[in-house]
Amino acid sequence: MPIGRLEHTNISVTDPDRSAALLIDLLGWEERWRGESKMGGRSIHVGEKHDYIALYTGDHVTGDYAKGNPLNHVAFTVDDLDAAEKVVTFYGLKPFGHDDYEPGRRFYFFDWDGIEFEVVSYE
Repeated sequence: MPIGRLEHTNISVTDPDRSAALLIDLLGWEERWRGESKMGGRSIHVGEKHDYIALYTGDHVTGDYAKGNPLNHVAFTVDDLDAAEKVVTFYGLKPFGHDDYEPGRRFYFFDWDGIEFEVVSYE
């Protein structure tokens, strides 16, 4: 049986530079690549050596996404949840849904386009 792992996800955002800056500051990631998309528009890839998020935009990307259509949220783990929350608020976004549960703690936030993110710490 093959063994796999998530290599990347590609999401449409209205401002890839802004979204990339948030993810780099929030997660300690780096920019891996940026350039023109084969299908028109442009992308910025941010992440680590083996996995990343492609932040894509084009003339047709308008934002204002509705939760659950089709994505519920994207979740990240961090080693310091309080520091992560400060980054989110620094960017003018509003954390909500704070919860302590076994085995960790979490909060959620919506980005500027209405994409929901969950931030979790198991530390």
